[in-house]
Amino acid sequence: MENPAPSDTPPPIGELDLWRFNEGSHDGLAHVLGAHVDSDGCTFRVWAPAATSVSVIGDFNDWRPSAAPLKGCNAGIWSGRVSGARQGQRYKYRITGPDGTVLEKADPLGFAAEEPPLTASRIWDLDYTWGDDEWMATRAARNRHDAAISIYEVHLGSWRYEPGGFRALAHQLADHLAFMGFTHVELLPVMEHPFYGSWGYQTTGYFAPTARYGSPQDLMYLIDLLHQRGFGVLLDWVPSHFPTDAHGLAQFDGTHLYEHADPRLGFHPDWQSAIFNYDRHEVRSFLLSSARFWMEQYHADGLRVDAVASMLYRDYSRSDGEWIPNEHGGRENLGAVALLQELNRRVYLHHPDAMTVAEESTAWPGVTRSTDSDGLGFGFKWDMGWMNDTLNYLGNDPIHRRWHHDELTFRIVYAFNENFVLPLSHDEVVHGKGSLLTRQPGDRWQQLAGLRLLFGYQYGQPGKKLLFMGSELAMESEWNHEEELPWGLLNEPGNAGVTEWVARLNRLYRDEPSLHVADTDPAGFAWLIGDDAENSVIAFLRLADGHRPVLVVCNFTPVPRHEYRVGVPVPGQWIEVTSSDELSFGGTGTTNIDVQTTEVPAHGHENSIVITLPPLAVAYFAPAS
Repeated sequence: MENPAPSDTPPPIGELDLWRFNEGSHDGLAHVLGAHVDSDGCTFRVWAPAATSVSVIGDFNDWRPSAAPLKGCNAGIWSGRVSGARQGQRYKYRITGPDGTVLEKADPLGFAAEEPPLTASRIWDLDYTWGDDEWMATRAARNRHDAAISIYEVHLGSWRYEPGGFRALAHQLADHLAFMGFTHVELLPVMEHPFYGSWGYQTTGYFAPTARYGSPQDLMYLIDLLHQRGFGVLLDWVPSHFPTDAHGLAQFDGTHLYEHADPRLGFHPDWQSAIFNYDRHEVRSFLLSSARFWMEQYHADGLRVDAVASMLYRDYSRSDGEWIPNEHGGRENLGAVALLQELNRRVYLHHPDAMTVAEESTAWPGVTRSTDSDGLGFGFKWDMGWMNDTLNYLGNDPIHRRWHHDELTFRIVYAFNENFVLPLSHDEVVHGKGSLLTRQPGDRWQQLAGLRLLFGYQYGQPGKKLLFMGSELAMESEWNHEEELPWGLLNEPGNAGVTEWVARLNRLYRDEPSLHVADTDPAGFAWLIGDDAENSVIAFLRLADGHRPVLVVCNFTPVPRHEYRVGVPVPGQWIEVTSSDELSFGGTGTTNIDVQTTEVPAHGHENSIVITLPPLAVAYFAPAS
């Protein structure tokens, strides 16, 4: 019979930590639970209140089941210290549940993990010397509602195949962001996930970056370098659900610890995954701590919270009889609402210069309203309605678009109800939807022109911008996470023209204050022409106090419109700042030179200009001085 040597006695957990953990207000569990290595050993702590015994097994004890038993203490936390355990060694917790079932689990607060398909946690120290002091001291101005924010959404594993993972990708990504003119990059979840095909949205490591691309310090290096090059970094974060893999959070101590026991609350029918029990205080502490961890330990400039709608509604994707009403008989998930409000309160308390972004697809009121006013407290919200309406509209043959004109104009009815990001995201180029290019009708020239028009319309609209990687290359195929982007398309003139156009738009958006300063303010937008359904033309002004107005005119048909009159607020010379129809972008080269106003009233203004509208194009105009 094995005679195990007991682990060393770890330092005790403070009473305040235990109280806050049980209360659901602890956002610093990374300092309390998990594996913490020192010069001659490692302290292990894990929450498993229903367990009858817990031991830590790993490389340091040849994975012997009883070599390092942990001791139960208050709040259901098991603790122990193993002398000689060192950096990089693998480990798991061996947990005996209340019914005698033995489970081997990765550390919920592990800082590093084995590369999948292996599943053990790794002892890891997170020391790193940052070089981004200048960025961190000045990032507040870059994340404000009146800043130019254009986000490049990236799945690192399929962006470019590059030996060296995070570190090698850092330089290539920074160079591309600089060339394209984006201000921020948003990374699809870099937290550890067992199934690569989930793109990171089936998270198991809420405190560990995926080992597929390197170590924790390698990810820090990537973020550090991007900051030093002047780019913000947003991380996708998934508190909505988690996979049921045997080594993960599901039935962690032999009971439904992190998830609801009732599948009507605890199982997600769409993703076949477990749903967090937001009413359990310790689970709230776990999620709050994860969010703060990525903001502080990795210097993330913000979190984009995935699938918020699925959190807010108990009947999300469920039929009658498949969900349980809340205590008031409603469909709202009150525990999730409270968690999201507390999340945003704490992020902005600790990091008022950062941002949170909600992927929320419904009309839930006050997503970006302050929590003091009963809002959810997010900084920004994805405008999924704009994305769906715009892509639906552009999917129609131009001859039929006149019958769908309201899909273009409806957005302004609600455009300032929230602080919006206009996304053209990864979800729009997968699952048989086609690429953004192939969703445009017509021949290849019309498809390329339509894609340039889509991007030009997006950048003219009020709201921050987001574009998924590869769209700037005018990819013909859907995104495939198993393949890198087809970078060779940059050698094709039509594709290269789209790339140059996106780069031009990013710089225009940044350089013209009227295009971004009032992105969240109704005073920053004014319709000029919203009712020309017959010609499928719209025209509007972007405005900001103290800055010249910018006129945006879109022609959504392949028919040029000659002698087209548009009212303008400033008399004198107007210049065509840029147009998607320029030859350098792949257009016909139709331009408007030396445009002078005449004293002919139009569209509520005493003066107007007469211009030629290129086919399937957007043109930007501004007063010459």
